Amino acid sequence: MPAGRLLALTAGGLVVASLVVFGAILPAEFNMDPLGIGKATGLNRLWAPPEVAFDASKAGTGTLAREYEIGFRSDTIEIPLKSGDGRGNELEYKVRMKKDATLIYEWTVSDITNPEEFYYDFHGHTVVEGQEMTVATYKQATGTSAKGALTAPFDGVHGWYFQNQALPAVVVRVKLSGFYELVEAGEPGNEAGIVANVPAAEAFGPPLP
Repeated sequence: MPAGRLLALTAGGLVVASLVVFGAILPAEFNMDPLGIGKATGLNRLWAPPEVAFDASKAGTGTLAREYEIGFRSDTIEIPLKSGDGRGNELEYKVRMKKDATLIYEWTVSDITNPEEFYYDFHGHTVVEGQEMTVATYKQATGTSAKGALTAPFDGVHGWYFQNQALPAVVVRVKLSGFYELVEAGEPGNEAGIVANVPAAEAFGPPLP
């Protein structure tokens, strides 16, 4: 066979092999489509595993994605509590939430050596004048920190009752993010009048009228 023809056949074979690799193998096996042939022919979907639609109703998880009327917000609340051997060592702090709204939280309290000396009750309740109050308890325990998320089971106020049983005075630092509203000072859920986003020394603000 003449050398020229052999070279031509070899070059043609290389071109065909390159087209196979770049046009078929790469899109089908590695999701790489440098020539665009995989997208045009559908070969770029062959690399992926079969798709199975997730049925949330059968899984019992409820609605997986929600939209909210109010905006996303974040707040830090510093709550000073006096020594556990006198008054002023306990209070409640809650935020207002609509049903199915989401709250992400983390709170810590320092200067307590024994976690058993700090008690908290994480709960929520409805606030509708003239109607029976619905109450939900999420957790009651002792400890110096907690973090997690809450999906409100009903319209109302949701948050914590904190009680310092230790001898030193402490500050509870609460960090919140999500879809909620702060409760005004003196209103149900914030009867103590705690002011958000200020140092603990300013947390009680001016005296309530």
